[in-house]
Amino acid sequence: MIKPPPSKNRVGSSAKCHPQQSGAKYLRLSFLRFATKPAENLNKQRFVTMLGAILLLSASVMVTNEAHAEIRPADDPILRAMQAELDREKAGLLLPGMQRPYFIEYRLDDITTYEAVANYGALTREEEGHQRVVRVMVRIGDYASDSSTARADGAVQMAPDDNDPVALQYALWTATDEAYKLALRTLAAKEAALKQFQSAPLQQDFAPAHPETFLGPVLALDLDRTEWKRRIVEASGLFLTEPEVRPFAADVQYSTVNLRAVAVNRYLVNTEGTSVRHGYSGYNAAVSVGGQAPDGMRLGRDNGTVATAASELETWPQFRKRVLDDLRSLEALRKAPVVSADDYHGPVLFSGDAAADVFNKLFLPNVEAERPEMGTTARTQGGYNSSLHSSVLPDTFSVKDDPLLTAFEGKHLLGAYAVDDEGVPASSVELVKSGKLVSYLLGRTPIKDFPGSDGHGRAAPGQPAHASAGILLVTPANPIPPAEMQAKLLALAKEQGRDVYSVDTLGGPDLSPRLLYLTHPDGSRTLVRGAAFTELDTRTLRSDILAAGSDPYVSPTLGAVPFTVISPPLLFGDIGIKRATEEQQKLPYYPPPPAK
Repeated sequence: MIKPPPSKNRVGSSAKCHPQQSGAKYLRLSFLRFATKPAENLNKQRFVTMLGAILLLSASVMVTNEAHAEIRPADDPILRAMQAELDREKAGLLLPGMQRPYFIEYRLDDITTYEAVANYGALTREEEGHQRVVRVMVRIGDYASDSSTARADGAVQMAPDDNDPVALQYALWTATDEAYKLALRTLAAKEAALKQFQSAPLQQDFAPAHPETFLGPVLALDLDRTEWKRRIVEASGLFLTEPEVRPFAADVQYSTVNLRAVAVNRYLVNTEGTSVRHGYSGYNAAVSVGGQAPDGMRLGRDNGTVATAASELETWPQFRKRVLDDLRSLEALRKAPVVSADDYHGPVLFSGDAAADVFNKLFLPNVEAERPEMGTTARTQGGYNSSLHSSVLPDTFSVKDDPLLTAFEGKHLLGAYAVDDEGVPASSVELVKSGKLVSYLLGRTPIKDFPGSDGHGRAAPGQPAHASAGILLVTPANPIPPAEMQAKLLALAKEQGRDVYSVDTLGGPDLSPRLLYLTHPDGSRTLVRGAAFTELDTRTLRSDILAAGSDPYVSPTLGAVPFTVISPPLLFGDIGIKRATEEQQKLPYYPPPPAK
């Protein structure tokens, strides 16, 4: 173990660690709790407001290195301390009789969070948090074959909240020691496992990268907290105060509105010479209202406004209207009939919102390249592991992921960035051309036929980087206006002599329809509830899309690794719909307290 960094006689110079739990576990319990925590009193709500590290790179961030030529990494106290410890470890980290690391990477995430929650017209919680976490990756061996594995890769340590260089170097020192010893163990285990196979892997374990220097601005939360607390308190009580919706206030079992915000400043240095500072932030005002139908079926409406800056969130009149619309649609769902018990197979028109969810769940996981298990011959994991140069969409569709696309129709996009979390410049990647899969999204873990990164290695705070999307753009060759899309659906209804379906919103991991309409041949619609899709899978995407709309929908996903899907509405020719088999719940025994 290398000696600790010199203390310079500093009293109390140590990282702020938690002795009862490792840094990785503590981070999951604190930051990821903020990122994934549902609002109170929600039951099976649509998971809308994952707010982990929300990525913002505005035009001011998306500048070239030349524009920052006057700013040097040594001018930043955090980067300076990280580089000093990296240089020290690079020179001296070597256990007797063991291998010296060929690559070391330090990443520090500075995370600021804020959340305010209101229920039933009252503020029920307000929290603010700040923490720093460092992740250290040590690789032993060489680029062709090293100690890395999917399950053991690096060490995490909580870092001091201030910029004291000695305290930060101590945190890096302890994490580096842990990561080095872990790398030695995993290298030995990996070499033993490889002896079970006849031939060695054809792909390198790690792709080399050119040194990159990028220094973006340091970001902070910028939010009028007093105003937003007023808004969420009033919004959560609208079911009791607004004359239009008050008549059915007794049927609203929960009404929660919350405001969440996060700003992350990420610092990265490695032994290849890369030095990066960039930031991302995001804001989300979310609405969640729910209740039960007369037969006990639980129902909910969950959505919100998302932006890279608080100033781009919906205005108060817009947000107020959103809440009232949700309350009205909740009441409509309560009164809606349950979907027919007879299974349906036929046309379904998906709104842009619903279509974006389909691409999110069925397409994206299959193009984010993950190396398969050791000893297998597959190119990558997922449903497209053998689909390169094969059709995955109709030949009228193309798809690219472009994290350099910072805005769309005048609004900044979540998921845009200039340099990824492995220090590789971002690039636009064409994934599907004329319906055929032509590439994957890649970090620095090579796969068959793809030896290098395309700048899509992205990481949640404190976690290793993986291939992840930034801005996914689905482009049809022959988009048609909304009226024509509706006309095509009605033409199919008349041709088949029956009712068909259209869906406005989906929810949950199983893509359950939340607002589903039985569409009649005369153009009228009937809202139904309690439905589930069948046979909605990658085969449906490949061969069953009949038309696409000309009005793309921007759908941001606010998670620990944020991204945006931009998709047009889609008309599918044959999708199965059946009645869901969810158990019904008992209604409340007593009415709610009387409204004043």
